[in-house]
Amino acid sequence: MLITTTERIPGKDYEIIGEVFGVTTQSKNMFKDIGASFKTIVGGEIKAYSEMLEESRQIAIERLKDNASEMGADAIVMMRFDTGTIGTDMQTVVAYGTAVKYV
Repeated sequence: MLITTTERIPGKDYEIIGEVFGVTTQSKNMFKDIGASFKTIVGGEIKAYSEMLEESRQIAIERLKDNASEMGADAIVMMRFDTGTIGTDMQTVVAYGTAVKYV
């Protein structure tokens, strides 16, 4: 399924089906959290959390595709990500966009 951040798909005519979403909330284990706490003292990238967010984005995209497929969509336009924190150790990633059907 084509997913694009643009409003138009060149060379395609389509009708809008509706909004679609893919959501996931992830957390690292206690040992990774402790390591991240030490890293805040010296600064720099916390690779465990970068990896967690990359994995979360991929999961959110897969769920976005599943949501669009269930609606009978051929593509998703205007895809975006949103992220948030729950508590001190959980991250939520939402992929959202507009499902469309080719005409």
